[in-house]
Amino acid sequence: MQEKKTMGMNGFLGLLLSLALIVGGIYGVFSGLEDDEVANGALVLLGVVAMVVGLVVSTGVFVVQPNQAKAIVFFGRYLGSVRKPGFWWTVPFTSKPQVSLKVRNFNSKQLKVNDVAGNPIEIAAVIVFKVTDSAKALFEVDQYMQFVEIQSETALRHIASQYPYDNHDADATSLRGNTEEVAVELQRDLQARLAVAGVEVMEARLTHLAYSPEIAGAMLQRQQAAAIVAARQTIVEGAVGMVQMAIEKLKADGVIELDEERKAAMINNLMVAIVSEKPSQPIVNAGSIY
Repeated sequence: MQEKKTMGMNGFLGLLLSLALIVGGIYGVFSGLEDDEVANGALVLLGVVAMVVGLVVSTGVFVVQPNQAKAIVFFGRYLGSVRKPGFWWTVPFTSKPQVSLKVRNFNSKQLKVNDVAGNPIEIAAVIVFKVTDSAKALFEVDQYMQFVEIQSETALRHIASQYPYDNHDADATSLRGNTEEVAVELQRDLQARLAVAGVEVMEARLTHLAYSPEIAGAMLQRQQAAAIVAARQTIVEGAVGMVQMAIEKLKADGVIELDEERKAAMINNLMVAIVSEKPSQPIVNAGSIY
């Protein structure tokens, strides 16, 4: 089922028609009561019919507020929707369920899920959406707001289980390190789930992301250890480059000729001085190293 426009008339014309019929019916009833017996019954009957028709006509009058849509349903048949704000008249004896077209926010609860590595994490998101098809929102799902909430939490659980919480590999996607990519993926997943309800997902963002309390301490130590290892790796790579550059510079300038044993001693001293966490204490050698 898809939304379609329905025919509507100016509500003031419908209201005037209804009032005219009711007033005319009342006048006919009172006029009939003053005539002879034959004319009395005819006028009273005509007046009663006019009043009934006027009351029936008045049931077709309705108001549409800004950013609101009303679906016109005639004895179980969907006739169409009216989106334009104003005072309208349509077919009598129709129900007119309404749906808001305003932009809405939905803040999900903090969910406890497992990431792709099996680590329990806490995650939450905010979903910005609006209804674009009133017919689908009203008739394709039972309660579209409840449907949005359940599907949002389902999509959030699905996305959280596809990526690790954190990853030191620069080429790998993680929940913490790639928030923009994760938000785009979450929005795409949500849009596919909510299309049946006539809902457009305008934005989806993570608002909370953390390890569960029972493993938060252990994961903090793990992150610190990984950071130390990564820092050490960078220091060692830099130290090797500096040592190599020093040896090549001495050789190119012809300052000193180093045999393999002296190169090994020099490399050892430079590596210790550069890699060491504490300041090194220089030792002045006044004699030969042999």
